[in-house]
Amino acid sequence: MAENGLKKVLFVITKGNFGGAQKCVFDLATSLPKNQFEVAVALGEGGKLKEKLTASNIRTIEVETLKRDINIKNEFRSFMQLTKIIREEKPDILHLHSPKAGGLGGLIGRLLRVKKIIYTAHGWAFNENRPWIQKIIIKKFSWLTIILSHKTIAVAEKIKTDMEGWPFIKNKMVVVYNGIGEISFKTKTEARNFLAPEAPHGATWIGTIAELHHIKGLAYAIRAMKSVAQNHKIVFVVMGEGEERERLEQLIEDEGLKGTIILKGFVHDAPTYLKAFDIFTLTSLSEAFSLALLEAGLASLPVVASNVGGIPELINSGEVGLLVGPRNIIDIYKTIDRLIEDKTLRADLAKNLHARVLKEFTLEESVEKTIAVYEDRT
Repeated sequence: MAENGLKKVLFVITKGNFGGAQKCVFDLATSLPKNQFEVAVALGEGGKLKEKLTASNIRTIEVETLKRDINIKNEFRSFMQLTKIIREEKPDILHLHSPKAGGLGGLIGRLLRVKKIIYTAHGWAFNENRPWIQKIIIKKFSWLTIILSHKTIAVAEKIKTDMEGWPFIKNKMVVVYNGIGEISFKTKTEARNFLAPEAPHGATWIGTIAELHHIKGLAYAIRAMKSVAQNHKIVFVVMGEGEERERLEQLIEDEGLKGTIILKGFVHDAPTYLKAFDIFTLTSLSEAFSLALLEAGLASLPVVASNVGGIPELINSGEVGLLVGPRNIIDIYKTIDRLIEDKTLRADLAKNLHARVLKEFTLEESVEKTIAVYEDRT
């Protein structure tokens, strides 16, 4: 415990960009009651998370060698740096996010006898499209990470059930859904003027917030948009950046969709621009529990999302959104086409999702349940 009587929480996360896991860390770090907790965040490559935390007066500690890619030399250096940081910080609670930070941090925390080690599982890499031997190895390391932690938070029931049956972890996992706080949305006009002022008048706006990574299934969405564009005047805007930009740009050109599909790149405070859209899509191949869908719900948008991971735990298809098969271009096309033509259905789905997000997925509830895990009240 800190000298001021507050419990010290040290968050550790591998990447310092601003994806879903990083948003979760930011929300927790800035929302934990300041009269109960003293917070610091140790983070690896990427600067957006550090930038936002610093602006919110949250202390950050950089671990330069902590990166997503495996490198034996860097892993050893990261181990030594994290050991020094955890020893000096003396946290009451070590809260780990992302697989590498979870494994390294859990081992170091045990060696240094940290009182409470929490790991948040934002998804399992063994659910991704990988060779079967890699999946087995990754699943064993995931199991070890759970063993090393005192408690593992799963952000969806599916994340928890994926590990059921493995020994010694029966009572070590608890589900805490992501929550969302208020968002100061731009008006529809402001958002559209910023995102795509060149979009044709009268077009239906379709959009998403997603890292340009194969796991987000954007290539399938782009191919589906080719069919949608044959029947309707549309614009499809992707807010996000990543390693697949060149491949997706080439696909857009090959499909003759330049001007119809816009890769906007990284957008600061991207969720504030969601009111630009008439329909929100998330065509991921694997997903734990998407914050982007909560943001879309708060913006009162109808959503089309892949039937994968924890998404069905939020989206009851036909009630608060529509689910499509992952990689199913025809399904994506037909579902979006249906929504464009049926404005009443769009309005009903948007209204129902908005109500559900406000009732069941608030940031306040998510923070309170996380504190309950810290205090062994689960």
